[in-house]
Amino acid sequence: MEIREAKQTDLPQILSVYKHAISQISSKQLTEQQLNVWALGANNTKKWTTRIEKDYFIIAEQANHIVGFAYFTQGNMLAGLYVQQSHKRQGIGAKLLRVMESRAISQGYNQIKANIVPSALPFFDDYFYEVEKKYRKHLKGVAFDMLGIYKNL
Repeated sequence: MEIREAKQTDLPQILSVYKHAISQISSKQLTEQQLNVWALGANNTKKWTTRIEKDYFIIAEQANHIVGFAYFTQGNMLAGLYVQQSHKRQGIGAKLLRVMESRAISQGYNQIKANIVPSALPFFDDYFYEVEKKYRKHLKGVAFDMLGIYKNL
């Protein structure tokens, strides 16, 4: 597996990973309406193009296929970490997270923050992230329970 910075030509595969990862979230964790609204984020290709251009955005690639990605905004805000469903539990998310943590340290940050849905907490808990706050986010009129998490580096 190779970890590298994303390029604009990766966008179709990045969006495919994003959509498939969301579609595999259990309806026990989020409602169908929440999942549909979340998946709509893939339609804003301008926003994704800007993320790849301006943010630290990395991908995990196996055999020329993107199997996961992660990106920072604001230097140390982990704004996304997604792994293709068929490649979960293979250490890809852990490797992406380690690279992101190393990047934050190399850029002089002593903490990483993220906003996650509660179903992602077990993954981050395994890597010693702490819950800072619980809150409700509204996206296109749909409410999501969220957790603000952090890790001191």
